[in-house]
Order: sequence, then C-alpha cells, then structure tokens
Amino acid sequence: MSTKINSMRGGFLGRAFAVFGAAAHASAAVEAGRKPAKRDLVTLGIDPNAFERM
Repeated sequence: MSTKINSMRGGFLGRAFAVFGAAAHASAAVEAGRKPAKRDLVTLGIDPNAFERM
C-alpha cells in the first residue's frame, strides 16, 4: 500500500507542484519584463525557442 501512496505522491502531486511553481515563476518573469527560465517553459510544455520568437 505504501508503494502506491509514494507513487501517487511522487507522480501526480509532484508534477502538480512543479507545474504550479513553473507557472508562477514564468508569469512573474513576464510581468517584470524578463524572459522566463527555459526550465519553467519546458515544465509548462512550451517550446523555449517559440517563446523567444514572440
């Protein structure tokens, strides 16, 4: 049972926290007039090269 809980925590919850954190970092960077970190864009499923062309 603990393996299933650890799997869910590491998988679903870990991914959810990563996505929310990346979204917060990327939006703060854009609001400040800076480019978001490539790592945050990749976490959000955005191609960093495509973002730079905008």
